[in-house]
Amino acid sequence: MVSVTTSLQDNPSVVPPPPAAPREAGRFGGQTAERAGLAALLIATAVMYLWNITINGMGNQFYAGAAWAGSKNWEALLFGSLDPANFITVDKPPVSQWVMGLSGQIFGFSSASMLIPQALMAVAAVGLLYGAVRRLTGSHYTGLLAGAALALTPVAALMFRFNNPDAVMVLLMMAGAYATVRALERASTKWILLAGVALGFAFLAKMLEGLMVLPALGLVYLIAAPNPIRARIVQLVGALVALVVSSGWYVLVTLLWPASSHPYLAGSTDNNFMNLVLGYNGFARVLGRNHRGAPGGAPHDPATAAPDPAAAADTAAQAGPGGHGGGGFGGFGGQVRGVGRLFTGEFGFEIGWLLPAALLAMVLVLVSRGRAPRTDLVRAGAILFGLWILIDGGVLSYMSGTVHPYYCLSIAPAVAGMFAVGIHEMWTRRHTVLGRFGAAALVATTGVWSFVLLHRNSGWYPELRWAILALTVVATVLLALPWVRDNRRVAAAALALGLIASLSGATAYSIATIVTPHSGGGPTVGPARAPGGRGGGFGESQPDQQLAALLKTSDSTWAAAINGSSTAAGLELQTDKAVMAIGGFSGSDPTPTLAEFQADVKAGKIGYYVVQNNNDRGGNGNGNGDNGNGYGDNGNGNREPGAPATGGERNRQQAGGQNPADQPNRQGAQAEQGNQGGPGNQGGFGRNQHTDITDWVTATFTPQQIGNTTVYKLTGYTG
Repeated sequence: MVSVTTSLQDNPSVVPPPPAAPREAGRFGGQTAERAGLAALLIATAVMYLWNITINGMGNQFYAGAAWAGSKNWEALLFGSLDPANFITVDKPPVSQWVMGLSGQIFGFSSASMLIPQALMAVAAVGLLYGAVRRLTGSHYTGLLAGAALALTPVAALMFRFNNPDAVMVLLMMAGAYATVRALERASTKWILLAGVALGFAFLAKMLEGLMVLPALGLVYLIAAPNPIRARIVQLVGALVALVVSSGWYVLVTLLWPASSHPYLAGSTDNNFMNLVLGYNGFARVLGRNHRGAPGGAPHDPATAAPDPAAAADTAAQAGPGGHGGGGFGGFGGQVRGVGRLFTGEFGFEIGWLLPAALLAMVLVLVSRGRAPRTDLVRAGAILFGLWILIDGGVLSYMSGTVHPYYCLSIAPAVAGMFAVGIHEMWTRRHTVLGRFGAAALVATTGVWSFVLLHRNSGWYPELRWAILALTVVATVLLALPWVRDNRRVAAAALALGLIASLSGATAYSIATIVTPHSGGGPTVGPARAPGGRGGGFGESQPDQQLAALLKTSDSTWAAAINGSSTAAGLELQTDKAVMAIGGFSGSDPTPTLAEFQADVKAGKIGYYVVQNNNDRGGNGNGNGDNGNGYGDNGNGNREPGAPATGGERNRQQAGGQNPADQPNRQGAQAEQGNQGGPGNQGGFGRNQHTDITDWVTATFTPQQIGNTTVYKLTGYTG
């Protein structure tokens, strides 16, 4: 009698997958060599990303303030509040703040406790990408190539050493992709549910942007999982339920928790989380309606929503050689809306190095595996990574709202993974014309494109681009020669030479990024081109030691109140005191009302009201007038001659400010105080809605000059 041994699977209707590709034996053989290679990759990534990480100081002080608050107060940690007194949150969900704030609670808040977890997320993302590609291709070396390509991508080197929410979002997106690959192997219900959980938390990191990978994961499972179509659909529905549950619990917390006892949800119009999801951080962001007048694509005039030529010209002027944004507003200069966006300007330097080759690799793999079984894992990898690039990259390319180049971190794992899978497939098919010329084309595309990108910054190590081009030509010719395919050593040497050429440009830019300090709301990659490093600048307030010393003496619930979240966060970091951010990030959130502010003042909860003097440009480095574009009342840096003084100008005159209303043609940074782009309004997106508070304070309290600011002491008011 013949005995049959069976094993339990997650789904009894599973159809056994086709035999996996033979595993490559390491030179020293077996799993030991593979583990050593993976360990070397992860250790090298950790060393690279942790190296002198505190060079970035507090990074983006907006999120640093929230991390500090979370390290002081559990409710602030839960909601992602900007201050430990829980007045208002940051304008994103709190997963990133959970990590950094909890680290601060455990180790004490500092630059290191905040940024080290971000770097460790890079190590985890590289490991997950290695694991996914290793399972898709059956090749340890291809997994190493994918992981190394991700680690050496400049935008990854930038953002995994910074404190924006993008790092944890991309880690969770990659976790969802890895779980989907695991599910594909044996139609595992457990793993596809875990993919849904990962994307649920990615949503809680950055809302809809964290779900951009969802269509790719769903379609690849629907196409390639080795079980009947009905079972696949049921499993995907289950994964969707897991996503909703893993993200929905927090939504329910915000809805069920009394609004009067939790911080205002910044960016919403009614303190409602779903308003934030669908509006400010959702469709409004894609359609360009989340920040009236915010730079992104072409700046717009707030009254007409038409392109503002003067603003666009100034934005373009911020670009360095070849459109490489040199600071200013997050590298917005040189952007084009459309297919070319990811290849030009700052986007090109951050993500463009392997992108053309990754797109070519997707086509080559799909052609090469055209007759493979439906469940073929290599083709599934091309579908997964390819659709991820096309869908997520397509949204980034065509969105009209605020588009920071570093958003492209969301496709970095897909680009690295697709490139590696393409190289693997062409290498295994090197005895065919498609394989030979496909490998040559991938190497040539990457090397030549690296030459083009480096030429855009031609003054920076010009020898590098010529060396890359020379190596590319040699490797391409060798890979295309028919006799090389029969000599494995020569072919391997040619491929290694080509990969060195392919990764050299990105590696050089990543190293330049790591050794350069970054701060502000729009950090950019590569070498510094101005004194003081690549600030990225906008939204950062300059330290004022006199003001900080004054606020440290306050024992009020909020030591001070000031327009704009980023400036409030800066004061918190300088003083270790809670500061009320009037109007939130943009200055236009409808909180607090004048009555609420007056009640808090009467209760002794606010120590001082701080007005930034108009000779301190601060903010986004361009100054901001009424239209939030960095320009004056008429959108070009000058107020219309003879226009009446605004309420903010009258307030400034009462406070002893400069440039009275009858002075024509003042600069945009000296525009209405309540809307300016200095620390009074953190970048000045949109119109400030709280000049009534400024009017009441300036009419009721006595001003005093402290450093570069005018301060009103609010304590002792009885009404």
